[in-house]
Amino acid sequence: MKYNFVTIEREFGSGGTKIAGQLAKECGMNCYGKEILEAVSKKYDISVDQINRYEENVTNSFLYSIFVISRASSGDTDMLASEGHIYVAEQAIIKQLAAGGPAVFLGHCASEALKDRKGVLKVFIRATEDDKTWRTITDYGIPESSAAATMKRYNKKRANYYYANTARKWDDYKNYDMILNSSSLGIDGCVAALKGLITA
Repeated sequence: MKYNFVTIEREFGSGGTKIAGQLAKECGMNCYGKEILEAVSKKYDISVDQINRYEENVTNSFLYSIFVISRASSGDTDMLASEGHIYVAEQAIIKQLAAGGPAVFLGHCASEALKDRKGVLKVFIRATEDDKTWRTITDYGIPESSAAATMKRYNKKRANYYYANTARKWDDYKNYDMILNSSSLGIDGCVAALKGLITA
């Protein structure tokens, strides 16, 4: 395969989770998303809910980002806040899972963990507001009255977490090899495009 690993960041409601799962299934690859949190939870005896809270509360300060990145790179985590420790733990788990063979990684700054590996395809999934709202309501059972606030909350969490740990903007196209619009291509179309690259 040309690409052994696919890392996917996605807007909430864009269908990124479905795309990742379907792509992995069709290509015979493992798929890791919530499994990353579950592995961190088990290894460090901390609940997934607590990990999610740490991720949501992370600061988007540039100075904090530089501090975390420098500490993570040096392996010195003693002075990191809880959020920083979670990031370092997630990065370690992602590297460990990647050692097991080709895989699709969903979120958690996986591209950063795999930046020294060859054959990594970095992808961002987006969609129209109408389609994201529809998926938020139908796929996640969120009331229509709360859909917009829910999307905003999760996208802010993802953006802040990405920036805090990479010092780069989450939705900046320069961070990715491919940007896919699931509203234009559909879930199957996105999977087909990615599969074509992986198996070329």
